[in-house]
Amino acid sequence: MFSIRTENLKKNFGAVKALNGVSFDFSAGLLHGLIGSNGAGKTTTMRLLAGLLKPSAGGIHYYSDGKPAAFSDLRPTLAYMPQQASLYPDLSIDEHLEFFRELYRLEPAVYDRRSAELLRITRLGKFRGCRAGQLSGGMYKKLGLMCALLQSPSVLLLDEPTNGVDPISRREFWEMLYALAADKILIIVSTAYMDEAERCARVHLLDSGRLLASGEPRTVLKETGAANFEELFIRKGAEK
Repeated sequence: MFSIRTENLKKNFGAVKALNGVSFDFSAGLLHGLIGSNGAGKTTTMRLLAGLLKPSAGGIHYYSDGKPAAFSDLRPTLAYMPQQASLYPDLSIDEHLEFFRELYRLEPAVYDRRSAELLRITRLGKFRGCRAGQLSGGMYKKLGLMCALLQSPSVLLLDEPTNGVDPISRREFWEMLYALAADKILIIVSTAYMDEAERCARVHLLDSGRLLASGEPRTVLKETGAANFEELFIRKGAEK
């Protein structure tokens, strides 16, 4: 199993300090939540972990079964689902799956089994001929997740996957994440929804590029004396 740790991680975009010395411990086999409002540094963190950006300072360390590993060892088993629209509006669900089958170079038997399983889990089987541009927000996000999962990743990075979807789709999306977490893969989900923080096994609270707290959700709330994460962020904001 893979795990990821960062040490005093910094990322600057000109004069803007998107991340200002954050140290994360994304332990293996757990569902981690990156929690924070817009501009907190969640997307920057995701892109750094995925190797799409380079740190301005600090380090990112990858581990396989507790032993140091190179990013090149993790990269083939890492899947990243960006926040912005990344699918092809004119391609159907089936055509997207075929495209990613070619991209991941999956054997036909593996693809048939995996795609059938994902269509069942997402309940998108009867919409296979629909174009991505015709799907609702929740269905679009499910298709994005299917494409990310087709290769059976060991590390899954999801940047605000429930942003802008209806409450029912949000609940269904989290049910799928729980099913994935049962397979002991490392899942990192970013969200601005405070109620979703308590759904995670570990939370990492970001505000303006700084790490406010990390740990098991109930423990973090108990240590801060906050009734919920919304209250916790309000308190931290008042302390600035």
